[in-house]
Amino acid sequence: MTTAPEFTLCEQIIVAASEAWRGNGELVATGIGPAPRLAASLAKLTHTPELMMTDGEAYLVEDPVPLGPRGYDDRKAAGYLPFSRFFDAAVWSGKRHAMVTPSQIDRFGQTNISYLGGTYDQPKVQMLGARGFPGNSICHINSMFVPAHSKRIFVEGEVDMVSSVGFNPARRTLGVNFSRVDLRLIVTDLCVMDFGGQNNAVRVVMLHPGVTFDQVQEATGFALEAAAEIRATPAPTAEQLAIIARLDPHDLRATVIKDNPAGKRS
Repeated sequence: MTTAPEFTLCEQIIVAASEAWRGNGELVATGIGPAPRLAASLAKLTHTPELMMTDGEAYLVEDPVPLGPRGYDDRKAAGYLPFSRFFDAAVWSGKRHAMVTPSQIDRFGQTNISYLGGTYDQPKVQMLGARGFPGNSICHINSMFVPAHSKRIFVEGEVDMVSSVGFNPARRTLGVNFSRVDLRLIVTDLCVMDFGGQNNAVRVVMLHPGVTFDQVQEATGFALEAAAEIRATPAPTAEQLAIIARLDPHDLRATVIKDNPAGKRS
């Protein structure tokens, strides 16, 4: 009898997040942060090998580059891709799918990475600024990763500053083309959500084992919708865990979720 492998919650949601890129074809998969980056790499090495990856600097690579210190002589460069060319070839052309970690998300997928509280001129907490979020959100596919699902992130009403475009019908300015806004998944430490609700609102499609829909709703600042059939998040396979371990030799994934809990919750 084969014993099921042990795994952490972070490893489980890395596998769940990798599904965001399934069937995407030949586009650049960008994961911002350790878990999203491992998820994009896992997608390329398992179900969607035609994905393109970068080394984070100036090259496309054949094999995903492991996290942390590494020898660059070992990378398999597939082509030159400096920052300016990356924007022309992937970002503005729509040939990219990024997974990001916003500071706030609202019911229609608008996000905020700019400031919290106060006003634009006098914020309570100043953060990064909108940076590339406005253009990215209307040019290519986007998904989101949230390591600590809470009402501070999934906010009631609208985010404090709309840094990236979502599906809010109140923001649909007459005559503006919103057809390229394409939000796929939100993966958190509690569940997986998509935008299949009414008017493309956030909808729960998958619950991690040991988590109930009511628990997710309690941790969310707006009313959630539920898929007709909510599935349980699958456990990682031994093959998937081995790939993740190889891509993260310094175990940076252990720092993503507080206390690095096990995937099998009591």
